[in-house]
Amino acid sequence: MGHGWEGVVLKLFRGKDFVFTVTGAEQVVTDRYRRIDFTDGGMLAQTGAHPTMWVRLWFTNAGKPHQRAYTLVDPDLEAGTFSIEFALHEGLASDWARQVQPGESIDATLQGTGFAVPEPLPSRLLVVGDAASLPAINSLLDSMPGVPTTIWFETAHDDDQQLPMRRDPALHDVRYVERRGDALEQQIRKGLPEYVTDPGAFVWIACDTVTTRTLTTYVGKELGVPKQRVKSLGYWRES
Repeated sequence: MGHGWEGVVLKLFRGKDFVFTVTGAEQVVTDRYRRIDFTDGGMLAQTGAHPTMWVRLWFTNAGKPHQRAYTLVDPDLEAGTFSIEFALHEGLASDWARQVQPGESIDATLQGTGFAVPEPLPSRLLVVGDAASLPAINSLLDSMPGVPTTIWFETAHDDDQQLPMRRDPALHDVRYVERRGDALEQQIRKGLPEYVTDPGAFVWIACDTVTTRTLTTYVGKELGVPKQRVKSLGYWRES
């Protein structure tokens, strides 16, 4: 199908198009989190994979194309497979994830993703995220074994604390913050400064766009953390 003006823009920025095929689906821990398994249409053989790698999936609403970005979970380059985990809410992407069946396919575009694990590994990883960025958080933890990590994880539901985070209790300190006003920002302002004085610390931020922008500015301008020690990306917008 055509991808409208968004597809044209992605093409101009050298986006690569693929067709993914669904091979399975399952609820993960809660009824608001669903994992869909795919074959990759030859993507991984062309592009390889890196931690936090994401793709844009195309959905149709009233005949018009819309794209949403999702992180790859457990990409297998040799098999050409991966999964995507959907934090379910109201919307066409979540509706698709609830109903899709094995054998169905979906168009996808790879453009804009990119992350290199710092070398040498950080002395400490500092993460801010939520259910939408949990797959990316897990890929970070997998890619930095042995690195002490502090995670501020914003929750919208009580059972968000049961979501499948790949944490090692001996290494990973997870601090759950209820989504309420600027509670997450206040917890970051309270807890983050003591860690960023370490010149080997690395900060990764991925929550809603407004909060991500606010925290990134705070980390850079008020705390003075160099840009090469910070990676941030707004994962969703408040509707």
